[in-house]
Amino acid sequence: MDELTTSIVGIDFPNEDASKSNRRMECMMCAPGDLVELRLEPKNPFDENAVAVWSDRGTQLGYVSAERAPLIGKRMKEDDATAVFQAMHGSGAYIRIRFGGGLPTLPDPVPDVPKPQPPQPPRPILIVTATGVRSPRVLSRRRGA
Repeated sequence: MDELTTSIVGIDFPNEDASKSNRRMECMMCAPGDLVELRLEPKNPFDENAVAVWSDRGTQLGYVSAERAPLIGKRMKEDDATAVFQAMHGSGAYIRIRFGGGLPTLPDPVPDVPKPQPPQPPRPILIVTATGVRSPRVLSRRRGA
């Protein structure tokens, strides 16, 4: 495994400087290919394997998922790791990491597919006449009479 794509988790949590930065907004400001920094956080009170993700503007974007952090942290200690912002997709953000030197290769972008709208029940059609409002059913009975 020389390269991998992984999600950034925690983008909806506030940074310590909550009034100055916003993780989701910072992710939205990143362009595909922008360098991001991976920082090991062995003293993180929630996960000693935590790997934080920071933008090149010095704002935290979030973390590598707890499932992937041990593997990525181990590889970071053994070898060079370079990470770039890959994309926002749906409601999440993704980075691409390359181990062993060089820049990661970004895959072709995946377009967001709009969510299909649930079917709407047909709306009744009201017909306004000089004598008032009639439903099509009432109108059709009168026509046949």
